Amino acid sequence: MSTPPLIGISTYLEPAARWRDWELPAALLPAGYHRQAQHAGALAVLLPPDPSPGAAAAAVARLDGLVISGGPDVAPERYGAARDPRTGPPDPGRDHWELSLIEAAEARRLPLLGICRGMQLLNVARGGTLLQHLDHHTGGVPGRFGAHGIDPVPGTRLAAILDGPLTVPTYHHQAVDRLGTGLTVCAHAPDGTVEAVEDPAAAFTLAVQWHPEMADDTRLMAALVRAAGGG
Repeated sequence: MSTPPLIGISTYLEPAARWRDWELPAALLPAGYHRQAQHAGALAVLLPPDPSPGAAAAAVARLDGLVISGGPDVAPERYGAARDPRTGPPDPGRDHWELSLIEAAEARRLPLLGICRGMQLLNVARGGTLLQHLDHHTGGVPGRFGAHGIDPVPGTRLAAILDGPLTVPTYHHQAVDRLGTGLTVCAHAPDGTVEAVEDPAAAFTLAVQWHPEMADDTRLMAALVRAAGGG
């Protein structure tokens, strides 16, 4: 029996999280991420931010695939932009950690899937920029996902995985502006917002603006796991 591929998923630190009788600092990740990886036949390992020199490269060296998860806004200083007042507070530790993971994964040509913030970080890592505010791409209620359609671009890897338009769970107010080096747009929202990017020269580098971990559709995670040696 072959060993399941090991998929690393970036997590984030919160100063206080509550469970049962406890309220303590915690590394967090919504369970949909690791559950989808496990359902696709992988072993999932969570990657909390580590400021130690070389930690990202050391972690990536042990992985078969990497997921950069969703979360808060990327600091605009990372792409040379002035801060829009509607941009959320920075998390420099997380930005550094996840950009270092992306750099290490790309150096190893490791299969990579970015989700929401993960797509924005991939674009920034490739020298691209972000739109700092969009209307109508959240659910309109804090903590609740919205939904809208996306159209894959014919001929792309994403189009082959999804095989047509679909409605996706969404919660974001930022998006790709200037596209990063080597990336290709592979899906749009009805208003033209970039909803997915990929690197056609890479073995598997794909990132989406929506939240597949919040849906029953596991095709994206399954594609990552296959690229990582599973299935």
